[in-house]
Amino acid sequence: MNTPTTQAALGQAAIAPPPPTSTVTLKINGVERHLQLAPWTSLLDALREYLDLTGTKKGCDHGQCGACTVLVDGKRINSCLTLAVMQEGADITTVEGLGTEDNLHPLQQAFVDHDAFQCGYCTPGQICSAVGLLTEGKAKTTAEIREMMSGNLCRCGAYTNIVSAIEEVLHSKNSELRR
Repeated sequence: MNTPTTQAALGQAAIAPPPPTSTVTLKINGVERHLQLAPWTSLLDALREYLDLTGTKKGCDHGQCGACTVLVDGKRINSCLTLAVMQEGADITTVEGLGTEDNLHPLQQAFVDHDAFQCGYCTPGQICSAVGLLTEGKAKTTAEIREMMSGNLCRCGAYTNIVSAIEEVLHSKNSELRR
């Protein structure tokens, strides 16, 4: 009989069966993708490990820092706190889907113009969160922007410039709406 105990005694490694997987269909940055994933795969890990979309960062992996923020159906979420399978059929936008190198999203451009990053690790999550914030349309003042962005941490302390970048886009968006 070749049990795990006798395998270990003989110096043989026990070979575990591969984890169960299922096909998950995700619409990411406008492209439908079919992935074979274990049911416990987070959306963050699906993006980074299976699709090589590394703009979304793994910070705390507990939903406390906001580095993994993406947009799901236009709403900002922490991708480390949701399973990929739970987002089947949803429209997911990562920082890579917001603009291109030649045509930055207005918030990406504002972050550059206002020097709203230092090390840049939190920047993709900050930008995705800011896009969601503007889409929600609830923040009108500096204090409201600060409060509604408080789930995104910046270890370098670039908060003043981040808020300035968001305010610029908010005010330009509001002026465009008044025309």
